[in-house]
Amino acid sequence: QVQLVESGGGLVQAGGSLRLSCAASGRTFSRNTMGWFRQAPGKEREFVAAISRSNPTIRYAESVKGRFTISRDNAKNTVYLQMNRLKPEDTAVYYCTADPSITTAPMTLPHEYMYWGQGTQVTVSS
Repeated sequence: QVQLVESGGGLVQAGGSLRLSCAASGRTFSRNTMGWFRQAPGKEREFVAAISRSNPTIRYAESVKGRFTISRDNAKNTVYLQMNRLKPEDTAVYYCTADPSITTAPMTLPHEYMYWGQGTQVTVSS
């Protein structure tokens, strides 16, 4: 069982930056692929970024590539999402996810992840 708690969301102007953190409970953090998804009002939950268990392989959604950076610190049981050059269309609730499945690449679909955090709101004003 993995419990996830996100933090770091807030209100920022377009062009600004935020860093989201996701603290995971349990001793198996390093064995999980970690991901970030987001959901805007009236829209489906969409993939943002994911990082694999080890020798990290990273994947990004095209919409955030070059602006967002995902990283993990297994010693702190924490995964981060550094978000730069934020745009109003980045406004959403951001969710941290985890899954222990062994895969060749980090997953990008919501149903592929077992554990979810409660989400943190990110609002980007124009």
